[in-house]
Amino acid sequence: MEYIALTGIADSLIEVLKKHHLRTLEIRSPHNFVGVLGLNVGDNVLLTSTSLQDLMDGTQGLIAKVVQKQISVHSIVSSNDFYVEEREAVSARIQLQCRCMARVRNVISSELGKPIRVDAREISCYEAR
Repeated sequence: MEYIALTGIADSLIEVLKKHHLRTLEIRSPHNFVGVLGLNVGDNVLLTSTSLQDLMDGTQGLIAKVVQKQISVHSIVSSNDFYVEEREAVSARIQLQCRCMARVRNVISSELGKPIRVDAREISCYEAR
């Protein structure tokens, strides 16, 4: 089945999601942010601790269902007597519900500026390595 993949997610966070089944993540990295923009509530997403550059066939991850999605813009203003600087940061918060473990069969797309798409299959606990 085809999924949008979020890569470079901390192993500890994936373990917490497995144990507690429902967690909210804040996504700021550009390649994962683009992936979150392609998701809707009810979609399934593959999370893996593997970096985007190392993502390949056989990579293991966790499939989770998107329960909530929120895009936020934060404005930061700093100034002194000589200048005023304003910066904006965009982030996404997604609440995920753990479904199962999976293994990537094929990386479909990993183009810059587009969601990372993979073909993955669910794995049973006796198949895990």
